[in-house]
Amino acid sequence: MAEILQKDGTWVFDGDTLRLTPGRDKNVSLLRRTLGERVVPLAALAGISFEQGRKSGRLRLRLRDGADPLLHATGGRLTEPHDPYQLTVEPDRHGVAEYVTDEVRTALLLNRVPADPVTEFLLPGPPVPLSVSAGDGTAAFDGEQVRLEWNWKTEDAKAAAGARTLAVADITGVEWQPAAGLENGHLRFTVRGAATKAPPKYDPHAVELWGFKKDPLMALVAAAVQARLPHPSSAGAPDQDVRPQPPEAPPLEPSPAAADDHDALLRRLRELGELHRAGVLTDEEFGMAKRAVLKRL
Repeated sequence: MAEILQKDGTWVFDGDTLRLTPGRDKNVSLLRRTLGERVVPLAALAGISFEQGRKSGRLRLRLRDGADPLLHATGGRLTEPHDPYQLTVEPDRHGVAEYVTDEVRTALLLNRVPADPVTEFLLPGPPVPLSVSAGDGTAAFDGEQVRLEWNWKTEDAKAAAGARTLAVADITGVEWQPAAGLENGHLRFTVRGAATKAPPKYDPHAVELWGFKKDPLMALVAAAVQARLPHPSSAGAPDQDVRPQPPEAPPLEPSPAAADDHDALLRRLRELGELHRAGVLTDEEFGMAKRAVLKRL
């Protein structure tokens, strides 16, 4: 098991999943605290990196395309404070961050996890019911219907149409976009038979966002709805042949890659010993790391 505890949050890797828990520090974003713990299966990962800076470092996860409804609904627009797949690492824990990175990379290699897109969501959407007020309205979702209600700041033409209730069966797409510079953001639903090119300010199926504190929470509504829509990989391809292919036969003899994996694990044991002697890893951390490596040999 590999674990790193920081003010920004805690990441724990057990060989099969990464458990990401946001910290309780006041600097942790409202979106991450509201979203709560994320359990990421190894199969959903495309990679991991650790970026070391002068004052702090940063762990970053890269998920396979289509694995997470939150990332799909936000289109990669979640900025650094709100991204649940980033962790700020303090200078005295850089060695531990590098160890976690190596452990995840080794597991991806040994389990031969591909980095290509997936055909189903491997993570759930945020729990429902969910209700967020921001911008010119309130978006609520109970798992079956989206309810859009307007406030006193809503454009008259949109408010005059009254509140909207959208059944999931009628929604064909959802998009969240943050405000950037002078451009406002939005949470927009594409509804079957009611396509429009109207700006979010006038679109009765969109909430306009102005860049305030609660705007990112609208991304959770978008993700919760996205998780209940058909997976993006199935869109526009109803006739695609998706019959399962027979599994490849396992190699009868160890491949050169397997030998390289063995050598990599031996090198990792030596590195762990050096980190322990240098005081980067505690006795307990070194013991857990060593047992994890020996288990894989």
